[in-house]
Amino acid sequence: MGSRWNKQLLLALLAAGLARLVFATIRLRITDRSGFLTDPPEGPRIMVFWHNRITAIAIGFLRHYPAAHPSRKGVSVLTSPSKDGDILAGVMANLGMGSVRGSSSRRGSTAIRELTALLESGTDLAITPDGPRGPKYSLGMGAVFLAQKMGIPIMPVHARYHSAIRLKTWDHFAIPLPFSRVDITMDPYLEVDPTAVDLEGERLRLEQLLRDQAYRDDSAA
Repeated sequence: MGSRWNKQLLLALLAAGLARLVFATIRLRITDRSGFLTDPPEGPRIMVFWHNRITAIAIGFLRHYPAAHPSRKGVSVLTSPSKDGDILAGVMANLGMGSVRGSSSRRGSTAIRELTALLESGTDLAITPDGPRGPKYSLGMGAVFLAQKMGIPIMPVHARYHSAIRLKTWDHFAIPLPFSRVDITMDPYLEVDPTAVDLEGERLRLEQLLRDQAYRDDSAA
């Protein structure tokens, strides 16, 4: 157990170091339709984006997250309780982000409690609603459920890679090439209807918003 854990920590450290080197070369353009960067809100936000956009969002966080603003308490990312999730959590920690381990099939109820506690403390959350196993661009209910339960807006985030390596994974995970360009768009906050009993309509609304933009960005890449 100890040697496996040490190996994963080493892999996470190496991956984070390599990511910082590549990220430093990226030309980044951000469109902030939410006002999150120019006028940070008082309470936390739930940032939602597709799993294959994680690297783009990490670049945006490192360069532009308003950590110095008194209203911001940092960002925690929901990651899978798997071996790959161990490494991703380690990478996120080395990049300055927290993590919560959980998925719909493992640690689901525990993860919800931990995410709820983080929101209550004012921490922003970053959730990939089609992770960790997909299907690609299929939005799970977790983010919508949390938003309604806590009365916290969702901020849909989109990313377009102008030149990237696409891995042969279920979501064609993207890694931007050095010196390439990445565009990030932060949409206006989306409020989940607090009176909705069946959240399927709210889930579909968010899924369609994220999916439509992802298809446009993918076809333009």
